[in-house]
Amino acid sequence: MTGEVILFWALAPLTVLAALGMLLVKKAVHSAILLAFVMIALAVFYLVQDAPFLGVVQIVVYTGAVMMLFLFILMLVGVDSSDSLVENIKGLRGVAIFTSLAFAATLTSLIARATTGRDPVGLELANGEGNVQGLAGLIFGEYVWAFEIISALLITAALGAMVLAHTQKSPEARLSQRVRSTARFRGESIGTAAGLPGSGVFARHNAVDVPALLPDGTPSDLSISNLLAQRGDVQETKRYSLEGLPKLDGEDKK
Repeated sequence: MTGEVILFWALAPLTVLAALGMLLVKKAVHSAILLAFVMIALAVFYLVQDAPFLGVVQIVVYTGAVMMLFLFILMLVGVDSSDSLVENIKGLRGVAIFTSLAFAATLTSLIARATTGRDPVGLELANGEGNVQGLAGLIFGEYVWAFEIISALLITAALGAMVLAHTQKSPEARLSQRVRSTARFRGESIGTAAGLPGSGVFARHNAVDVPALLPDGTPSDLSISNLLAQRGDVQETKRYSLEGLPKLDGEDKK
């Protein structure tokens, strides 16, 4: 008992501080590390309280699987990406704060008035047939309705997270390929209908370091390879422009 008390008073304050730091730190990686510490500390508490099944499940499922999922998401999203503070649903922040406070007050009131209705029997008698068997008998027997209600709440929370994380796509993302092609031929989008010509096209030279000429006679720097541009092997573009050439007969009349 003395070792259990020492372990509790040594580990419990660190767990509380790690839980608070998980909510207050700015970087998601630090928050994930603190969350892993909290999960491992809870597993130690379970093992000390003669609940080996819960302790192992806490480490294998939550620390081993859920935390790896969080870290993979951070690796995909990136730790330097800024969080968006724009509300997808107007007025949702105030409703969320009020609902959280109301739920916390209700939960505190229920816990304060809760009574077991029977005397404690001790861990040895509760685990007489085995820790897993005793836990399964309570979850799927006496507290089966509470277990199902909590499961429904978790599903509702997952759906709510999906709704909150949903972002409205831009109108351009919903355009089909046919609509985009029609817009390009009508000149309603950036670029030309047939794309940019290759190097030397419509120019007075067919070398790869000579920029292509657009239909209006201006040279296009995009037709030259970036490698040649970085090496400095691109020729002067103004000398190949058709803007300064004399106009053909009848062009002034048009």
